[in-house]
Amino acid sequence: MMSEQIITLQDATIYQHKKMVLDNVSFTLEKGSFVYLIGRTGTGKSSLLKTLYGDLKLQKGSGSVVGNDLRKLRERRIPDLRRKLGVVFQDFQLLSDRSVERNLDFVLRATGWKDSSKRKDRIVEVLGAVGLEDKGSFFPHALSGGEQQRIAISRALLNNPDLILADEPTGNLDPITSQEVMELLQTINAKGTTILMATHDFGLISKHPKKTLMCENKAIVEVQKNNG
Repeated sequence: MMSEQIITLQDATIYQHKKMVLDNVSFTLEKGSFVYLIGRTGTGKSSLLKTLYGDLKLQKGSGSVVGNDLRKLRERRIPDLRRKLGVVFQDFQLLSDRSVERNLDFVLRATGWKDSSKRKDRIVEVLGAVGLEDKGSFFPHALSGGEQQRIAISRALLNNPDLILADEPTGNLDPITSQEVMELLQTINAKGTTILMATHDFGLISKHPKKTLMCENKAIVEVQKNNG
């Protein structure tokens, strides 16, 4: 049986501000996989992730993400794409003027959840999934960096995504907290969610070896097979 492909890129060229950052890129990500994306700053990791979640247009080559054709992706279809994937950023990107619960509620309302009791139940579920069920009434500034990143991960889980794109999710965290966040991502992956994680943290990679793709010289090459 063929495994389902969550991401497919074929001969894709990726531009950031009219500058070509990746050329002729081809790779696939299968459902349920956990893959690292590495490379120096400026080699195209973030641009690749932005292309995958519809922030940058794919102008050349072909690609699909969770069943959406990236070449045909229209502005109005981007919310549909983003319902099927979750994005986790290095700087958390929580709204500082509202509580954790209201941060999560904001996303649910924006993605079409009309029933307030269902929204409430889902918020309780995702906070439980990241071990922070008692932090719903807290504002982001009252939480540690690790807690804020867990909340950001819970936000990414709200719509039961097929795919999580994580852009340096441990970049602002100390080693112990990074390890905790990594273990949380692995638990989420073990339940079937596909994860593509851009990272600089080679300590984490050596501790948790997985298939690894590297951005280098405008190309993406596989540098480590999955030994899991």
